Amino acid sequence: MRRRQPSNKKVPAFRVIPIGGLNEIGKNMTLLEYKDEILIIDCGLSFPDDEMYGIDIVIPDFTYLIANREKIKGLILTHGHEDHIGAVPYLLKHIKVPVFGTRLTLGLVENKLREHNVIGDLKTIKAGDRVQIGSFDIETIRTTHSIADSICLAITTPAGVVFHSGDFKVDYTPVDGEPIDFSRLAEIGKKGVTLMLCDSTNATRPGFTASEKVVGQTIENIFRSAKTRIIIATFSSNVHRVQKIIENAVKYGRKVAVSGRSMENVVALAIELGYLDIPPGTLVDLKMTKNIPDDQLVIITTGSQGEPMSALSRIASGEHKAVKLKKGDMVILSSTPVPGNEKTVSNVVNKLFEKGAEVIYSDIADIHVSGHACQEELKLLHSLIKPKYFMPVHGEYRHLIQHARLAESLGMNKENIFVMDNGEILKVNKFRALKEEATVEADAILVDGLGVGDVGNIVLRDRKLLSESGLIIVVAAIEKESQMVVSGPDIISRGFVYVRENEMLMEEARKVAIEALEKCSKKKMKDWNSMKSQVRDALSSYIYETTKRSPIILPIFLEV
Repeated sequence: MRRRQPSNKKVPAFRVIPIGGLNEIGKNMTLLEYKDEILIIDCGLSFPDDEMYGIDIVIPDFTYLIANREKIKGLILTHGHEDHIGAVPYLLKHIKVPVFGTRLTLGLVENKLREHNVIGDLKTIKAGDRVQIGSFDIETIRTTHSIADSICLAITTPAGVVFHSGDFKVDYTPVDGEPIDFSRLAEIGKKGVTLMLCDSTNATRPGFTASEKVVGQTIENIFRSAKTRIIIATFSSNVHRVQKIIENAVKYGRKVAVSGRSMENVVALAIELGYLDIPPGTLVDLKMTKNIPDDQLVIITTGSQGEPMSALSRIASGEHKAVKLKKGDMVILSSTPVPGNEKTVSNVVNKLFEKGAEVIYSDIADIHVSGHACQEELKLLHSLIKPKYFMPVHGEYRHLIQHARLAESLGMNKENIFVMDNGEILKVNKFRALKEEATVEADAILVDGLGVGDVGNIVLRDRKLLSESGLIIVVAAIEKESQMVVSGPDIISRGFVYVRENEMLMEEARKVAIEALEKCSKKKMKDWNSMKSQVRDALSSYIYETTKRSPIILPIFLEV
């Protein structure tokens, strides 16, 4: 006789709400909700795309969290990359919540909080710890990634176990000698995992991600043969790679200088926390390097992604105060371009070649390996964890779909795989999982200077138009009682045409504006908004017919 399956109403359930990190690379943030308690996993930022003119960074939408602040029990961070910790200061300005993370992760967070003048309740944990946050019993497991102190999470709730992979790769020979704790992952899988959330960044790539040791060997070969100054750009957060560069510098009798604010901050923090081992006398101040022979110097710098204001970009354009590029300098870009950055990286490489440098980058040497798992490593994790339900995270839509197909190829039921979008809600218990019809707000919040969320689609549209076709301002003084034009209209142009070479066009535009204002006067039009619209429409038509351009037209009327 078959046992009756319990009614879902009686079975406890938890909800998973991704706020960021789905259908995008960046601003990773996931909420785990059980009854009246919320656990936040990561709180990252992303960088603006080419259409976001003037935007500095993009952060997750905290609307749902602010509305439910009394339910939040804590924030736990998987590792210290910007796309996982970058929005923490912005969250803590709204909500006071304890932040849990490993030593290096919290060290990086603390630097950020200091810059924002925010005080945080930071609680240090380490791989292998168990921590109770509300009803969430969390076990942290060591994992390997392109930053030290990375962890994955096994979260036990009264409604089931959630496994969150964090960002990871399977590196059997990591620089710090601390591989993933496979035996513990297997034990967790054997006990039973209800839902797995797993990194999908490299789900489209077959095979395995190469070990960091490959890069170490390439760097050593370069150091062995180099007879000139070495300038090497890498991610400041990749402490293991910085360690490998320092080891080779010591081995081949070179001093090390550091350039770039984020690199200086991370190196200082990593030394303080014991993640970098640098023999005394190896590290020198960048300003004191002029007296060091070129064949005895290495400069580690930021800017491997071609960021316009980074140290490497300033070196390439000759604007760096302390480092002037010399012919024959060996410049190494120890990274691959993040999707969307290919052009900026290419521009920097070209500038370096133009100045006579010898440039080594990912196209011509194994100078970088990814920190994310490829298909065979993902298969290994799925085989160890054996989840009942699966939700791919951390990737664009193509990555999530490919990861879902990979899980299906391993024998997982298609109905148990959920490809979600930011703001959607997955409700899970031990017997079933379903996507709820309701959603929460999960927009991209744009940060421009000190303004958070005050730049939206309309402002971006105007910025786009300004960048493409420029601005025309029409200024006129109008008598209050009679509505007659007393002075003007004058035409002022910015970013449209060079006025001195187009005086005829500007004069004709002025005549069009005068005609439009005269029509308004004849109609005895009193509403200034209507008058502005008449002028704007008339000028817009004339300018488009004449130039096939559509600048922003801004009429300004002064009342006299």
